[in-house]
Amino acid sequence: MSNLTNLLAFSASGLAFARFAGLMALPWLAVIGTEYVVFRWFFATDLDAGARPAPDAGADDATGVPVFTLTVVAVTLAGFVITSAAGVNPAWAALGGAVILGARALAQRRSSVAGLALAADVPFLAFVLCLGIVVQAVTNNGLGSALRPVVPTGTSLLALLGTAALAAALANVINNLPAVLVLLPLAAPAGAGAILAVLIGVNIGPNLTYTGSLATMLWRRVLHTSGSGPSLWEFTRLGLCTVPAGVVIAVLALWAALHGLGG
Repeated sequence: MSNLTNLLAFSASGLAFARFAGLMALPWLAVIGTEYVVFRWFFATDLDAGARPAPDAGADDATGVPVFTLTVVAVTLAGFVITSAAGVNPAWAALGGAVILGARALAQRRSSVAGLALAADVPFLAFVLCLGIVVQAVTNNGLGSALRPVVPTGTSLLALLGTAALAAALANVINNLPAVLVLLPLAAPAGAGAILAVLIGVNIGPNLTYTGSLATMLWRRVLHTSGSGPSLWEFTRLGLCTVPAGVVIAVLALWAALHGLGG
């Protein structure tokens, strides 16, 4: 639920929520550890300079901890597990959490109906829908057939590495959402492991380019609005330092998880 690509892969994998999370926990931790090490080195000068304390905006008490929000997030996560086990679309759990947080913001006059509607970013949602339609059309008219011979088969370590590398490359060329829509049907015959390798590629790989990920496009737009967007050169250098290592280490962790938990 943390990413649109995750929802698509989760649906295609046929895994229960708890099993999906179990298989991806080790790759997740491995990537976080890798990026932490690289970021500590890359931003060493900035980190040594220290930082000013941030205001406690949105905090629920004197400790600065947003207790209500964290509680709703925890309940929503539990809702994903329960709805998945019950065969209900997890989107309903996500909607419930969003409605509760939105209602509280309205009750506390921290937002308005117009503000919540603006935050939903309907034009961007329409863009995502249109992108999916275009990708489906392109896939049905040749792209899927062209990629099928180069998609690795099986779930050996080399096959998983190849699948993730292909997904990462395609995400940087055509964006990660179209890439996952194209590759999921091609990887599905090899099983859940191959689908999760695609997910690793389309989630980590796009960090090489501004246009590789929908999340990065939103992130960049917000930063430029506030006048604090990073340079393309800095973004690319950081991507080159993190993406190749992150993909390889995540796939190694996925392969270990598949052998440890089965998949």
